[in-house]
Amino acid sequence: MKVLYSTEAVATGGRTGSAATTDGNLKVDLVTAKELGGPGGAGTNPEQLFAAGYSACFLGALKFVAGREKVKIPDNTTVAAKVGIGQRDDGQGFGLDVSLTVTIPGFDREQAQDLAAKAHVVCPYSHLAKAGLDVAVAVA
Repeated sequence: MKVLYSTEAVATGGRTGSAATTDGNLKVDLVTAKELGGPGGAGTNPEQLFAAGYSACFLGALKFVAGREKVKIPDNTTVAAKVGIGQRDDGQGFGLDVSLTVTIPGFDREQAQDLAAKAHVVCPYSHLAKAGLDVAVAVA
């Protein structure tokens, strides 16, 4: 794959700490959700960040597909991503559960479903969820 854009973020403290991109454009305080044994409260968590990223990426894919088909989707089109975390059935760690809800005002259900299905093919987050990802893990 030819990489067109790359970014980097660094986390400190794990689920209760902070994370920031190396270019300084994003900095968030992290807090572990109460449901996972943390304090909850102010801050965000990896699942919220993933939900925000996936919903934005999927909406971009939806716009890409619509443009390819010469269809204009309204500016108030939304994609909601619901992300859950829990222990995997194999007992080896944790997994994510994701659902997307696409709302395209003014489109009939069949047309919206067709565009959403096509966006699910081109969205890199969807591809990752379906195909997996080879991750290079290095120790500095």
